[in-house]
Amino acid sequence: MINLYKKMGHEKGIRSLVDSFYDYMDTIPEALTIRKMHPRDLQDSRQKLSDFLCGWSGGPPYFTQKHGHPRLRMRHLPFRIGEQERDAWLLCMQKALQDSNYDEELCRFLYEKFSQIADFMRNLKEGE
Repeated sequence: MINLYKKMGHEKGIRSLVDSFYDYMDTIPEALTIRKMHPRDLQDSRQKLSDFLCGWSGGPPYFTQKHGHPRLRMRHLPFRIGEQERDAWLLCMQKALQDSNYDEELCRFLYEKFSQIADFMRNLKEGE
């Protein structure tokens, strides 16, 4: 089993990935729909995603300690998430992964896992 938290650069590496992700969300036009789902100030969003990814990758369970079980789908139900929103989220993450200093194999692995999670967050049927 790989130590994903270590491969991602521990908390510092994860925070860098998350900051890059939200920088793209804040700047690329393709992300406008998902950017509107977030508060003006993204600091709390950055912290929550960073905390979640630390625990998800095998590191300290910051998110669970602060907020309880992640219950990702339940927490995202108030938002209309279809294919467009999923794809926008994945585009931001893909760009953030490309900016990271992660090796190619790790980027592919993470993108595959993030794609599965993003697809699971969808709560709209095709065409809605």
